[in-house]
Amino acid sequence: MTDRALSEEAMLASLRDIHLPAEAAGGIAADVAAVIGLGCLGALFFAGLIRLLSLRVRKPAPTDPLVAVQDLLEAERRVALLHVLREAAPERYAAIRGAIYAPGGGVDLDTLEAEVRAHA
Repeated sequence: MTDRALSEEAMLASLRDIHLPAEAAGGIAADVAAVIGLGCLGALFFAGLIRLLSLRVRKPAPTDPLVAVQDLLEAERRVALLHVLREAAPERYAAIRGAIYAPGGGVDLDTLEAEVRAHA
C-alpha cells in the first residue's frame, strides 16, 4: 500500500478492472444444478399457491341430524339415521338391530326418525 491517497479517477479505473470469472467454480454442472434447484423451488411454491387457492371452505355440519338427512333418498336416510342412533343411543340401536334385516324393508323410517328425535 502507498502512503498517499488515490485520486478519484484512479479508484474508478481500478474498479473497472475487477471482473468476475467467466465460468463459475464447478463448471457447467454447477450451473445446471443451480437452475434445476431453482426450478424445483419455483414449482413447489406455485403448487402450494395453487393448492391454497383451490381449497374450498366447508360449511359447518348442521347440529340437528334430521336436517342433515332431509335431502337423501329413503334408503340412504334410513342408513344415516341408523348411524346417528347407534352413536347417540347404542342401547336403542341394539334393541332394533334385529329388525334391520327383517323381510319387508326392516325398520320403518318414521319409527327411526322418532327414535332419533327422542335420543339425539
